[in-house]
Amino acid sequence: MNMRAQSRTVAVLGPTNTGKTHYAIERMLAHRTGVIGLPLRLLAREVYDRIRALRGPDCVALVTGEERIVPDRTQYWVCTVEAMPLEIGADFVAIDEIQLCADPDRGHVFTDRLLSARGLHETVFMGSDTMRNAIAALVPGVHFQRRERLSQLRYSGSRKISRMPARSAIVGFSVENVYAIAELIRRQKGGCAVVMGALSPRTRNAQVDLYQNGDVDYLVATDAIGMGLNLDIKHVAFSATHKFDGRRMRGLQPDELAQIAGRAGRYQSDGSFGVTGEARPLPDEVVTAIESHSFVPQRRLHWRNARLEFGTPERLVGSLELQTNNDWLTRARDADDVLALKTLIALPDIRDRLRDARDLKLLWDVCRVPDFRGISAEEHAGLLGRIFEFLHGAGRIDADWLARNIKRIDRSEGDIDALSKRLAYIRTWTYIAQRKAWVDDEKHWREATRAVEDRLSDALHARLTQRFVDRRTSVLLRRLKQKESLVAEVNDKGEVTVEGELIGRLEGFRFRPDKTASADEAKTLRQASLAALAPLFHLRADKFYNAPDTEFDFTEQGGLMWGDSAIGKLVRGDDALRPQVHVFVDDEAGHDVTEKVRRRLQHFIDRKIAALFEPLMNLSRDESLSGLARGVAFQLVEAMGVIPRDSIAQDVKSLDQDARGMLRKHGVRFGQFTVFLPLLLKPAPTRLRLVLRSLSEGLDTFPESPPPGLVTIPHIPEVPSDHYIMAGYRPAGARAIRIDMLERLADLLRACDSRAGFEATPDMLSITGTTLEQFADMMEGLGYKAERGTRDKPKPNARIESAEDAAGLDGQGPAPEPASDVAATDGSVSDTASEGVADTVAAEPEALEVFYTFNWAPRPRRDTRPARKPDARPDGARARSKGGKAKNAKPRERNAPDERREKPAASRKPDRIDPDNPFAAALMGLKLKD
Repeated sequence: MNMRAQSRTVAVLGPTNTGKTHYAIERMLAHRTGVIGLPLRLLAREVYDRIRALRGPDCVALVTGEERIVPDRTQYWVCTVEAMPLEIGADFVAIDEIQLCADPDRGHVFTDRLLSARGLHETVFMGSDTMRNAIAALVPGVHFQRRERLSQLRYSGSRKISRMPARSAIVGFSVENVYAIAELIRRQKGGCAVVMGALSPRTRNAQVDLYQNGDVDYLVATDAIGMGLNLDIKHVAFSATHKFDGRRMRGLQPDELAQIAGRAGRYQSDGSFGVTGEARPLPDEVVTAIESHSFVPQRRLHWRNARLEFGTPERLVGSLELQTNNDWLTRARDADDVLALKTLIALPDIRDRLRDARDLKLLWDVCRVPDFRGISAEEHAGLLGRIFEFLHGAGRIDADWLARNIKRIDRSEGDIDALSKRLAYIRTWTYIAQRKAWVDDEKHWREATRAVEDRLSDALHARLTQRFVDRRTSVLLRRLKQKESLVAEVNDKGEVTVEGELIGRLEGFRFRPDKTASADEAKTLRQASLAALAPLFHLRADKFYNAPDTEFDFTEQGGLMWGDSAIGKLVRGDDALRPQVHVFVDDEAGHDVTEKVRRRLQHFIDRKIAALFEPLMNLSRDESLSGLARGVAFQLVEAMGVIPRDSIAQDVKSLDQDARGMLRKHGVRFGQFTVFLPLLLKPAPTRLRLVLRSLSEGLDTFPESPPPGLVTIPHIPEVPSDHYIMAGYRPAGARAIRIDMLERLADLLRACDSRAGFEATPDMLSITGTTLEQFADMMEGLGYKAERGTRDKPKPNARIESAEDAAGLDGQGPAPEPASDVAATDGSVSDTASEGVADTVAAEPEALEVFYTFNWAPRPRRDTRPARKPDARPDGARARSKGGKAKNAKPRERNAPDERREKPAASRKPDRIDPDNPFAAALMGLKLKD
């Protein structure tokens, strides 16, 4: 009694951020032993870590419902209020957040500590000033200390989450609400930490570290942060002002709002509070109360009789339901432990086991296991009943049963909800393992349940971070706000990383943000890229400018490539052979980089044109060309080395031998159908010609060049014939033939009699690479008439009478298909034939072959532009005399369009020999001889 009489009791009251908890820790460490009771397991762990850092691990214990760390030489006990060891007789006792005496669920526990928990030398109650009158009435001789807030707290009204300042905490009152807010912040701000009372200390600490270390600037939490958690928060925003208290939805009282809002502005830094989302602005009187810390004093504290009677179940229940006559106290509503007790004692199996007070005390201890799972009261009572049966029967919980239940929970896969549920379940088994003498090998089961809780906690932290933290965006935002210089790195794949985080790809000189980023994330990535890529663009431009031409190329649609990256495109210039360059460079790269890239690409395409069109360039620069020759050269340059002969037939006809010779020196070939430069029909110049011609003609889609090496390609009527000419082909029927091969074919056709008719030779089919049917269609496209016929196919051993017969036979090319009108036969011979009777032998029918006879029959062509009717008469006809046939005249036909048109014999001038005719020299000799 003397000790108790000498004990000093102090109530340290005031708003948040007044250093009350810090004061209590200092006072406890000033004594030899002490116990401090805290409202949350999370806060108990925080205080434990602080004292452990100050005094070492050997003298401080941590005791909560689910955790028990008690060294042999313990001096200081850090506990939850429910777990405080009051029987040890400590020199110092402190209770934090004493205003929770008014809490409907846990208030009776705090009230009991207020009434009965005393230190031998000093007792300290810390809490809100609303408890002053109640403490004064219930605790005789108490001394009061009023502590003022160290910083100012101001109301800032309503704000959208998108406009929420950094270092803000957004408070929700349900798991669903917290997750929804966290998801929104992740999209808009890069991420947030999540703190809820149901989290394990390990998960909570990991989440708080994300926030405290600056990895994220936002915290989404339940009202758990209002209970003494000291965080670097500048602004608190309420997403709601109502919550479900376990029984009903109710509005938060001003002092409850103040307890949470007070987390803003720690130590001497001012803070602010407000609302967000669908929460209505706070009434003026509530704002005033919070800012001035003036609240209605507590008038009633929740109380439950602590002097329990264990004579019978009814007496135990009666003692728990005992009323009080104290005006400051009101009986607490039945808590979970009382509800579980009433359920179990109503069960016959349980009732039969209650034989004495010891059994009833055991049942009451079991009923005090918290309902961490929260499934239902019946489910919880069933679990407790099973535990009681083990303890009452064997004195210990069955190890195999316990192991099976723990094993079902020990799984780290699943989403946040699944892991949170398992974490709640393991808390039940952790709590049971902490009870003294409930299990065999207590150390093993405490370590086992703790290990499972740690694994689940780590997995939950990982899932929370994965879902609600875009680490990339948060890191970049933090660096940008700190005005630190960002360094970008680009690998060989073009992937850009800043601070080790992938932000996108660099395609040439254009930055492409990561495609997996949302719109809000892309904005941040863009900001980071602008700051980090500026020096990189200059280095890349220098490398680009010094790269050899072999690293560049152009596409068939006019794109300009550097490796696999599109750097620019060709655009129409004043001269078809001098296209301009439009570069693909981000504006942020700057004018110098853009101009350097443009100059390098212009140099590349100019040199490419000069190299591939060298014969054409030489032709255009030849000052020795004059007159009509210069005009033909000009037209050929404009047509980029390929021009149909009929479009300049008059000019070609007028060229003399010297002019033709000068053009031939540049490689110009005057073909029967086309005037062209053979070197410009190669694949590379052809590809470039298609691009340049398409640019000059303003085409939206450029025709693609045919694959190299094809003699003929399909002729698509919808494609303009000019496109085929640009590609180096001439349409003829269903196919288009390459221009140089067409001229080789024309050389062969000159030797044929196109008036009497001729058949295709193997050389013709070989040059064109076609079947006989395809060749016939092509010849019709060139202006010939093709007549199809069939004839008996000579036997393999038949004697060929003449070379002409051989030509007629072999000219069919590949083995002909059987004619449709050939009758089937089995090749059998009659018996009379075998006896030598010739006139009765059935003759074996010969196989038939298909052949075509070609005659010059010019007509308007459906696939080429209209051409003049060519002179199809044999050359020998020009040497005819009146009424007779010329001597030594050869039947030679010119079967294709020519620049000459025959006049009537009476008025015709002497024929001019075409210098392009391969037989020109021989004909000139005959003319001179005549």
